[in-house]
Amino acid sequence: MIYAFSGLLFGFLIPYMARRFSKFMPATPGYALYRLVWPVKRVKKEKRRQSPEYRRLMRQYLMRSIGWAVIAAALSYAAYVCFNGNDIGWLLSLIWILLLLYEIDERMFLLPDILTVPLLILGFMFAALAMPDVDYYSISAAHLSAMGAAAGYVLPVLASLFLIRKYPDAFGGGDIKLLAASGAWLGLEAVPYLILISCVAFGAFMLIKRQRAGAFGPAVVIATLILVFFGA
Repeated sequence: MIYAFSGLLFGFLIPYMARRFSKFMPATPGYALYRLVWPVKRVKKEKRRQSPEYRRLMRQYLMRSIGWAVIAAALSYAAYVCFNGNDIGWLLSLIWILLLLYEIDERMFLLPDILTVPLLILGFMFAALAMPDVDYYSISAAHLSAMGAAAGYVLPVLASLFLIRKYPDAFGGGDIKLLAASGAWLGLEAVPYLILISCVAFGAFMLIKRQRAGAFGPAVVIATLILVFFGA
C-alpha cells in the first residue's frame, strides 16, 4: 500500500507541477526545481475572496488533482502487483514522469527537455543495471535499449519527411524525444508497436474531441503504459 499512497501524493501534485512548468519554460533543471518549491508570485488572499472566476478555477484544479491522484495511485499499485515488486523504483519513476508529461502536454502543448531527457537516461540505466541480457539475440539489454531509443527517434523523423508538405507539424521535437525515451525503456522490438498504438490512441482522442490537431504526447504516454503492463 505504500506505493499506492506514494502515487496518490505524487498524482495530487501533478496539476500544480504542470502549472508551474508553464510559468518558467524553458529552464535548467536546477531552476525548475527551485521554482517548483518557490513560485515566482502568489495570488493574494483578498483576490481569492473577491473573484468568483478564481474560485471556479480552483475547484476545477482540485478535481483535476484528485483525478490524477487516483490514477497515479492505481498505476503505482498495479506496477507493484504485476511485477511482484521487482524493479519497483524504476517503474514508479517511469510511470510518474509519464503522467506528468501527459498533463503538461495536454494543457500546454509542451514536452520539456528537463523531463524527456532524464527519462531517456533513466531508460538506459534501467536496461544496463536492472534488465537481464537477451540470450537469443546474443546482445545486452543495454544495446537493445540504445537501439530502441534510436528507432524511437529515427522512425518518426522519417515519417515526418513524407508528411511534411501536408502536415508540417505532424511530429514535434518533444514528441520525438518522448518516443526515443520510451524506446529506451521498452527496447527495439517494442518500438513499432509503440508508434502504432500511439497513432491509434491519437486518432481516438481527435475523434472524441472532434478536432483535427492536438497534443501527441498523451497518446505516446498511453501507448508506453500499455506496453509496460501488457508487453509488445
